[in-house]
Amino acid sequence: MKDDDWINAAEACCLLGVRAQTLYAYASRKLVRAVADPADARRSLYRRMDVDALATRQGRSRKLADVAVAAIAWGEPVLQSAITTVRDGRFYYRGLDAVELSEGVTLEGVASILIGADLTKLRRVVPLPLPTGATLNERLFQTLAIRTAEAPMARGATVSALAEEAGQLLNLVADAIVGESGHRPIHLRLAKAWGVERANPACDVIRRILVLLADHELNASTFAARVTASTGASLAAALLSGLAALSGPRHGGMGKEVRNLLEDSEKSGPSATVALRLADGGTLPGFGHPLYPQGDIRADAVLGRIDIPDALRQIKEVAWDQAGLAPNIDFALTAAGIACGLPSDAPFALFAAARSAGWLAHAIEQNASGQLIRPRARYIRP
Repeated sequence: MKDDDWINAAEACCLLGVRAQTLYAYASRKLVRAVADPADARRSLYRRMDVDALATRQGRSRKLADVAVAAIAWGEPVLQSAITTVRDGRFYYRGLDAVELSEGVTLEGVASILIGADLTKLRRVVPLPLPTGATLNERLFQTLAIRTAEAPMARGATVSALAEEAGQLLNLVADAIVGESGHRPIHLRLAKAWGVERANPACDVIRRILVLLADHELNASTFAARVTASTGASLAAALLSGLAALSGPRHGGMGKEVRNLLEDSEKSGPSATVALRLADGGTLPGFGHPLYPQGDIRADAVLGRIDIPDALRQIKEVAWDQAGLAPNIDFALTAAGIACGLPSDAPFALFAAARSAGWLAHAIEQNASGQLIRPRARYIRP
């Protein structure tokens, strides 16, 4: 055998990054071939080719683990889906350009595309009684919690039964938002509840926003909904999980952060406010999006249909001048709410009503896969 084909234990341990006991275990498991050292029968030599191959495999495993950890926070996709994708600054529902769809489709129409069944022709069952004297959030959570307590499990349900349930739930969310049951298209029901006449251009802005917010790939709330759906739980339970995740200030609650930014700007001026926010945390509520380095196309589609309030327009200009940051959908929702005279909780209501369509589609897709979502934890304590 050639001398350079074999190495001693110290060299092998160094290449593998392990202790001698681990090296001996590798040899006993035939992962590394070992022979007696001709110069000293009490010692062994290890085949360099086996050691190099094992070191490469170990390095790849560590890299895969690092990728898996990164995937939980803006990394590679963690689940396969045929529902929505973001590509080259645009996004698509089942292969259809979402911004183009928003020109004329209703939320019910886009939900039918996402779910794969015509929800516009479903007949409504007798709706649940809604909580009285409750806030928007209370009505939403209480209504879905009641439905979850009695809803049938999704596992084993037929495709048509799931589509039927999805249609009922989409309307139930709208019921909870407006505080009463109805049969008209959801954007018209929301507009009426907020005092917007059907002929008012703001009514079409509401419809457009609902379509643009219906889904957005594997965001936090959608992932939460899919995790719940992967257990075989009901669609209502998946919807409730999505709503819980959406309520956080870093997701659907970002509208309040944009409002706070606006209030600070009115007190201190836009330039000082933006500069201070960037200096403190490096982020600016309502601006920038990792999936849209050239600007959030959803925000553009909304802002192009309204007269941006002067105070927000100034913040928008300063954010671009100081940091090159373009507004995202959270900024656009706040601007649209103010421009259209909607209540302060309208951005969250629009988000919840719209994204329910995506949560339902993802829950049905996850249920069909039969896979349980169960990531592993990387333990970091002694």
